Amino acid sequence: MITRTLFNDDHEMFRDAVRKFAQQEIIPHLEMWDDRGSIDRDLWRKAGEYGFLCPTLPVEYGGTGVDRTFSMILLEELSPLNGIGISFAMHSDIVACYINRYGNENTKQKYLPKMASGELIGALAMSEPGAGSDVKAIRTTAVRDGDHYILNGSKTFISNGYESGVVVVVAKTDPQAGAKGVSLLVVDETMAGFEKGKKLKKVGLKSQDTAELFFTDVRVPVENLLGEENRGFFYSMEELSWERTQIAVAAVACAKDSIQRTIEYVKERVVFEQPVANFQNTRFKLAELQTEAQIAEIFVDRCMELELKGQLDNTTASMMKYWTTDLQCKVADECVQLHGGYGFMQEYPIARAWVDARAQRIYGGTNEIMKELIARDILGR
Repeated sequence: MITRTLFNDDHEMFRDAVRKFAQQEIIPHLEMWDDRGSIDRDLWRKAGEYGFLCPTLPVEYGGTGVDRTFSMILLEELSPLNGIGISFAMHSDIVACYINRYGNENTKQKYLPKMASGELIGALAMSEPGAGSDVKAIRTTAVRDGDHYILNGSKTFISNGYESGVVVVVAKTDPQAGAKGVSLLVVDETMAGFEKGKKLKKVGLKSQDTAELFFTDVRVPVENLLGEENRGFFYSMEELSWERTQIAVAAVACAKDSIQRTIEYVKERVVFEQPVANFQNTRFKLAELQTEAQIAEIFVDRCMELELKGQLDNTTASMMKYWTTDLQCKVADECVQLHGGYGFMQEYPIARAWVDARAQRIYGGTNEIMKELIARDILGR
């Protein structure tokens, strides 16, 4: 196997700490959280105490000021655990990043330390019942009224939505301007008119709470505007390469985890008086999957190097997101097959990996949209 060059001794110490945290605080509770549809609030606070939330934030806001390779390690170690890595990433590396990059000093001081400690859980409210993630079609509005915006609308499929304490809401501040009339507002749970719907029941990623959010005449202070009015679409474009890199990192980590679990299983499972690992089909199939996972990891690591330098373009990020998530689904399906009937039993982690993988090809922009973006770049519009 090719030695990875992204990580040093500090990274490996951090990885070991994350693994121990997962063994002690996460794995024993996964089934309970799956049944309940959300993670314990205590886990968020414990993660904050260990420095596993918002690590890239500056020290003055509760972070440790490290680079995104530490976020990558968190994703690699926690994503195979029923999507918990994705929940943490939404909080730490999307919502907190928006506030840190575009918020004013008062907004940063008000929310970021509580996000780093796990006191407040962050969510991004973009998708709508009739618009999906099409920013041009968003109908939620924010109308200026003196020192406030009056926010009205609804959002759906919001990760961390049910437990959220602070939400970055995508809203139209100029409904006639299409995507150029979109702004980002920070809404918190104390604001009257902000309500959460019930937890949505998903096929997979059940520990990751997902909900509808409703905003009825919510008075949002103007100081809670992120950046400039009507620049929200452009801000989201600036963060896209990192968001899609995170999805790809999670996809490769989950694929590798599925392969390793299957290797262990086929060595132990006996069929026709010999281990399943002895059959040529098993050996060839695992050889294929391991090769493709290695290729994916090398590609993602290279893209991560570019991302750290601010050089990762959106077309390459789209390629990475679609290819790795397609691979994750392929790997999970093949590994279920190698488990036989046991692979279809929910008590086996491979079954959960199989259903959890499917969403990766949808969120962050469907893989069909990724291909369209790639085609536009290589062929022109």
